[in-house]
Amino acid sequence: MKPWALVTGASRGIGAAIATTLAAGGYPIIANYRSNHVAAEALKETIEMAGGTVILAPFDVADQEAVENAHEQFLTQKRDIGIVVNNAGVARDNPFPAVSVADWKTVTRTSLDGFFNVTQPLVMPMVRRRWGRIVSITSVSGLMGNRGQVAYSAAKAGLIGATRSLALEVARRGVTVNAVAPGLIETDMIKEAPVEELLKIIPMRRLGRADEVAKLVAFLVSDDAAYITGQTISVNGGLS
Repeated sequence: MKPWALVTGASRGIGAAIATTLAAGGYPIIANYRSNHVAAEALKETIEMAGGTVILAPFDVADQEAVENAHEQFLTQKRDIGIVVNNAGVARDNPFPAVSVADWKTVTRTSLDGFFNVTQPLVMPMVRRRWGRIVSITSVSGLMGNRGQVAYSAAKAGLIGATRSLALEVARRGVTVNAVAPGLIETDMIKEAPVEELLKIIPMRRLGRADEVAKLVAFLVSDDAAYITGQTISVNGGLS
């Protein structure tokens, strides 16, 4: 049986695409989400109708106590979790002088504390099994920056650094750690953005699709990618 895959922020957008793609590949899924129960149930129905296995795991990745409780409730019980996809993230865009302390903490804690809270307890079991896959969804903003996204860029750049360092620690034990940096992807996150203007700066002149990101993640967690680790791979139509 294939190992369980834990996907955070899985109820919609890129996270939902990753969960459904991995489920289609035969991986049983633990789909984390924070509060969108309707979207999570829709995801569950989609996966199960296609013959996949999924468990919904509602908890806030930024809340250490909630994650610890989730590990006891969802992540133990003899489930061999060999794949972690850190997708949960939020943006609170504003020019830096207008960024509130609350927004800074919300953005950075979701991406960085979320990475630590979710991943750290699962690393040693992977090391002992000598197999594991950790993929974090960062952003083109973490590579090249973006006006009004100092907090978001800092959080996503931090994920890239964490990916590189953790990859060095666990490479000898058959655990790979990589990051995927999407550009402008057609999801709810950019529904208020000036799309026509944005297309002008994308060499391919189109937005990316969530399934294009998901297929890269599916490759990175497969045995075909066993010699790829510590990398950040962009999916951005040539934007960076």
